[in-house]
Amino acid sequence: MQFNNFDTAAFLRDYWQKRPLLIKNPWQSWQNPLSPDELAGLACEDHVESRLITQTCDDWNAEHGPLPETRFGELGKSPWTLLVQAVDHHVPEVAALIEPFRFIPNWRIDDVMVSYASDGGGVGPHFDHYDVFLIQGLGQRRWQIGRACDDQTALRSHEDLLLLANFEAVEEWILDPGDMLYIPPGIAHNGVAIGEDCMTYSIGFRSPSRKELIGNWCDDLLPDMTDDDRYCDPDLSVQENPGEIPATAIDRLHAMLTEKLADRPAFARWFGEYSSTPRYPETDWRPEEPIEKEHLRGLLTADHPLLRNPASRFSFVRQEQDKLLLFVDGECYPCTNEAALLAAMLCAQDQFVINPEWQTSDAVVELLTGLYNRGSLSFDWG
Repeated sequence: MQFNNFDTAAFLRDYWQKRPLLIKNPWQSWQNPLSPDELAGLACEDHVESRLITQTCDDWNAEHGPLPETRFGELGKSPWTLLVQAVDHHVPEVAALIEPFRFIPNWRIDDVMVSYASDGGGVGPHFDHYDVFLIQGLGQRRWQIGRACDDQTALRSHEDLLLLANFEAVEEWILDPGDMLYIPPGIAHNGVAIGEDCMTYSIGFRSPSRKELIGNWCDDLLPDMTDDDRYCDPDLSVQENPGEIPATAIDRLHAMLTEKLADRPAFARWFGEYSSTPRYPETDWRPEEPIEKEHLRGLLTADHPLLRNPASRFSFVRQEQDKLLLFVDGECYPCTNEAALLAAMLCAQDQFVINPEWQTSDAVVELLTGLYNRGSLSFDWG
């Protein structure tokens, strides 16, 4: 799926992380990629994260999946919404929705959540800490946009849902199939289905907090530190007041921390591994039988296309012109020369045929073999 009428440069300049935008059917030809029954089937699977939100008057109740098939026949006429996370991991046609958004870097992309709602269904007024594009798949949904929120904004008391205690709409739009709404982080919004068979695709973009970065970066540093790396003051002299912590001590103590935290190459490698860790690392995508390097080389020579696993995360950090670090599913792969060119291509394309000049490179074949055996790549057998 591709955009037909969407100015990405103007969007990034005028709207990205600034203000909401309604985009009326920007697609070359919109086709809903998933049926309601297929979505319900995913919600019944053990390895798929899902929630069922039911409404009674002005109250919401959340049930976590997997859901029994019989649950959907018990719902009755009260409004309800089914939410299924990371549908792009399981349905290639839904994963294809991400491709037009590659003007935003790979490491920022999270997943595609899909919702189905009965008439009047929704999840209540709320705000998110991330950017989101809301694409109407089937039916209609009324979206109300509120004001900017933050962690001090009052929330209703609810065990499972972060609902706003007070919501005042300042804008309102009705989305038809193919229409798209962009909402920046922190903007209050409320979506309500109009009629039956309302499906919405939510493409979310991760935005790590300072707290998250510092906490996880420090957790990664600690195992390599030793107890004998301690504060020392061989030039200690008598102080006028023994109760004072002098500036020289504070400077040394502060340097003990900041020298480690300020190691930019180490941080870059850590962040590449951290940000490429799969959303569901417990899911095993490895092939039933691992492939040998020479077998894989033969398949490359026969021009069999390779596919990226939609559940895998690919990104890289460039070190020099012909040298980079490739990050795939939480692992780091140092690459040079042809392997570096290949790594950059892997991050830019979801399907490809290997350049014949690279097929003789042992580094290229070794990299592809490792990624294939991890389940991050597969061959497209047509």
